[in-house]
Amino acid sequence: MLKEINTIRWLKHLFLGIVIGLTGAIVHLSPAGLWMEEKFGLYWLFHLRGTVAAPDNVVVVAIDQPSASRFNLPMTPQLWPRELHARLIEKLIQAGASIIVFDLIFDTPSAIAAYDQKLALSMKTAGNIVLVERLVYEDSALSTDANEKNYNRMVKEGPIPLLPLIANAVQAHAPFPLPKKERVNHYWVFKTDAGDMPTIPTVVLQIFALPLYEDFIRLLRTVNPAYAAQLPNNKNMADIEDLIFTLRDLFLNDPDLAHRLKTELNRDANLNSIQRNTLHALLNAYSGNDTRYLNFYGPPRSIQTIPYHQVLYPDENKIAGQSRAMNFQDKVIFVGFSAATQPEQDIVRDDYHTVFSNPDGLYISGVEIAATAFANLLENKPIRTFPLMGSVGILFVLGLGLGIVFMLLSNQSAVVASIALVLLYAGSVYYFFKELSVWLPLINPVFLQLPLAFFGAITLKYDEEKLESQQLKKAFGYFLPDRVVNDIVRNSGTMALNNQLVYGACLATDAEAYTALAEKMEPQQLGQLMNSYYAVLFEPVKQHNGTVSDVVGDAMLAIWAKTSASSDLRKDACLACLDIAAAIERFNHTPNQPHLPTRMGLHFGEMLLGNIGALHHFEYRAVGDIVNTTSRIQGVNKYLGTRLLVSGQVITGLDEFLIRPLGDFLLTGKSTPVNLFELIAHKQSASQMQLWLCETFSCALKAYQDQQWTEACDGLYKILDMIPDDGPSKFFLNLCKKNESVPPVDSWNSIIRIETK
Repeated sequence: MLKEINTIRWLKHLFLGIVIGLTGAIVHLSPAGLWMEEKFGLYWLFHLRGTVAAPDNVVVVAIDQPSASRFNLPMTPQLWPRELHARLIEKLIQAGASIIVFDLIFDTPSAIAAYDQKLALSMKTAGNIVLVERLVYEDSALSTDANEKNYNRMVKEGPIPLLPLIANAVQAHAPFPLPKKERVNHYWVFKTDAGDMPTIPTVVLQIFALPLYEDFIRLLRTVNPAYAAQLPNNKNMADIEDLIFTLRDLFLNDPDLAHRLKTELNRDANLNSIQRNTLHALLNAYSGNDTRYLNFYGPPRSIQTIPYHQVLYPDENKIAGQSRAMNFQDKVIFVGFSAATQPEQDIVRDDYHTVFSNPDGLYISGVEIAATAFANLLENKPIRTFPLMGSVGILFVLGLGLGIVFMLLSNQSAVVASIALVLLYAGSVYYFFKELSVWLPLINPVFLQLPLAFFGAITLKYDEEKLESQQLKKAFGYFLPDRVVNDIVRNSGTMALNNQLVYGACLATDAEAYTALAEKMEPQQLGQLMNSYYAVLFEPVKQHNGTVSDVVGDAMLAIWAKTSASSDLRKDACLACLDIAAAIERFNHTPNQPHLPTRMGLHFGEMLLGNIGALHHFEYRAVGDIVNTTSRIQGVNKYLGTRLLVSGQVITGLDEFLIRPLGDFLLTGKSTPVNLFELIAHKQSASQMQLWLCETFSCALKAYQDQQWTEACDGLYKILDMIPDDGPSKFFLNLCKKNESVPPVDSWNSIIRIETK
């Protein structure tokens, strides 16, 4: 059996790499993979990054315990008199607030109608108030036939209407639903289940960008005048809700619109950087995904938070630096419940578990999450997941590479490499997250793929080494001395019971005139001639560390083999071939001796050194496809009029030799082409004519492969003018003439098929 040969060893580790890569990719695509990355990966990345500065133009005014105590009111925001909110609005407007967002529900009348009227008047006067509204599910049954016997259930999501007096006084109102999950990681920009309704962050951003409305229309008119015609000409004519829905439809129906607008925006010289960034933020809000991951700035109250009572009574309880914190000029203000301590939070549950929830149980409030979402949109800094297929590709390539790399390392080196890879990859993920807000998979590759690769590779190596120690001596004990067997045990890779896979170069030679000589000469004379001939062949093989494996008639098979791939093998084989060619040239000039022109073929790859035989007689020899292919390569010399051909597997990376490329050949009985070269000389000893020949022929061959028949013929004629007997030039010239007279079909390629041996 051949279970332990190196091919199977490589295949095992390649299979391990594929399994690890596919495991990582499949896990990443599964709900479990997303859950794992959100729960652990996102958590660790946020905490490694730490707290970052929130934009200073977003402020939260907090309904909290100190404010409730100051006003002698309960903690429940719904029980606060609306006259108080009217006074807050007046204070904030006087301070220059840009937009005021109330994360409070005004869907029922208050106990004192005058307070509702006062609040509505303050909102109307301010002209920049945005209210949060609640979404509810409506479950209804619709009949599907005239008899109303069959019904379909229809569930839809919609807002609870606000108090009309209040709703008519505000600039806009919108919901801000959050996912009902163990931990809040993202929010909706548009709620598709509620009729594609925009949420609070989107509405506030659109209002924030209204001063640039005319500039936006100008850009849109440049990109698509028909789209611009669907919108009001100026901001004073624009209804926020209608404007948002119209823009939403435009961007949904024309996915490339955002890209074209951004291109035009970047060219516009009439806008400063702040204005340009605001419009970029608006375009991203309309053109991105419906859900966005929240880029939290830190634990609760990381966004500037000012207690409600301090806004109404700024002169009370002054503290150092408070005057700076009370600056509301051009700020977007979010008003809502925000607890400073966990006991406050227990009284009013408007809080959500996030990556930055405090160990003492204090969660981030809903109003601060709304402010965070708006700030993310405004800054163009949401957490962006790496493209799905890009992540899958990274995980697959990482797993595949790990399976192969760990095979090449010792166990100790594998431990070091695994630690280095963990640090390198985790560091890259951290950099992308911190600097670019891009979220790459972390848990999957670090805690799943790397351990699988490490322990899988160690397990495979252990099994291979255990089998090797048991089988090597038995495998070679039939035909090799103990010294040779021990050397193989120390230096070889894995070996099967009856053979050993090695890397080697294989040389096949053939004497051109042997058959005719054998017919004419006496056996004794022929034997003497062949002994002299083989002495010429064997000596260079021995000098260059090769082994004569087989001799049959006029043919010799020599090999250069080791248990690991080495360029030294190929170099030694090439040097031996050149020395053989020179020795045969001298041999054929010996007086009164028949000439034996010799053709040679050299190939490199994996071969099996095996015990061939039966009963008590075995021979140790090379077997495998490489031997057959080498013989076929040698035979191509007859077609090309050459003497020494080598395959691309031999010559790749050996820059010290002068070679002539001959193209791809499909040899007899083979299904895979072989790239062949003529080995001319060592570069140091090459003549100018040889250098010119190789360069000129390379250009002609390239023209032939590109089907430039005339150009190829011109180059080949140049060579034949200088070297009339050049075989490859004659061979390709005939092909060019044939293709020029009868043009090949469209499926033609430059592979040359050799039909006979």
